[in-house]
Amino acid sequence: MGNLKKRIIFLRMTGKTNHSSFQRLRINLRQLEVFLATARSGSTRAAADRIARSQSAASTSLAELEAELGVELFDRIGRRLHINENGRALLAKAQVLVEQAAELQALFAEDHAAPLRVAASFTIGEYLLPGLISQWTRLHPKSKIHLRIGNTSDVIDAVVALDADVGFVEGSQTHSELLVNPWRRDEMVVVAAPDHPFADCCATLHQLAQANWVVREHGSGTRQITDQWLLKNLDNVRIAFELGSNEAIKRVVAASDGLACLSRYAIEQSVSDGHLVELKTRLPKVSRKLAVVLHREKRLGRVTNDFLQHCGVARRRAQS
Repeated sequence: MGNLKKRIIFLRMTGKTNHSSFQRLRINLRQLEVFLATARSGSTRAAADRIARSQSAASTSLAELEAELGVELFDRIGRRLHINENGRALLAKAQVLVEQAAELQALFAEDHAAPLRVAASFTIGEYLLPGLISQWTRLHPKSKIHLRIGNTSDVIDAVVALDADVGFVEGSQTHSELLVNPWRRDEMVVVAAPDHPFADCCATLHQLAQANWVVREHGSGTRQITDQWLLKNLDNVRIAFELGSNEAIKRVVAASDGLACLSRYAIEQSVSDGHLVELKTRLPKVSRKLAVVLHREKRLGRVTNDFLQHCGVARRRAQS
């Protein structure tokens, strides 16, 4: 076979490994939990109360998180902590991680994950969602929903700040951090007390311009479309009352000579009961889109997705 030369190759291990595929975690969920609580409350003292920890422990966790990330997450102004651009960049991703950890814990607990947090503008929250939530609760008795009701601006702020998992709005307002998903259409109508002079006739534009109007507050979707509708078609709009809820408006209108522009969803029962009448007017008909708003960076959990399907929401991830 001839002479064969044996070659012995020695390999020297340096102890170094490739860290590109694995990196030791330097931050933990406790630190992120403190960060989120501080972002919502504005101080480590209030944050500690929210998550049942001592203030010193909360302050230490926040300081360690900032040290590990190499940036400050808050601007210190007096005794208040105001989240800065670094903190806002971290906020959504931190929320996702903490919620995923809570879901993992819930896998081995009797109770399900934290309640679904829903924010809705008044018309939707008072007249559309209660029935849907009642049906959901019957079908999913262990899946709880916390519903908060405010005007459209309040709902948008809650979803942007991750204080709500999903928002339902009736106005055209939006935000760069939100996805807007069309939901339903809604018709606006003019109502009055049953004994109002316009109740048995078709009110002219001149008569409507001379009437007293009861309207919602600025920032609400109903006020937004009311202003657009009336100011576009009437020479003058005399605002007698500006109120913060549909129910308050209906009560004032039923007891006065005022007129109101409200959602058909909001007035159906009152008209059926005889407390209000829907007026015939020379105004052109107007409708609006009701929508669902979601945070662009927030991962939707199974419960959120199932609830949106229950409400008949077809989500889309494209920019609106």
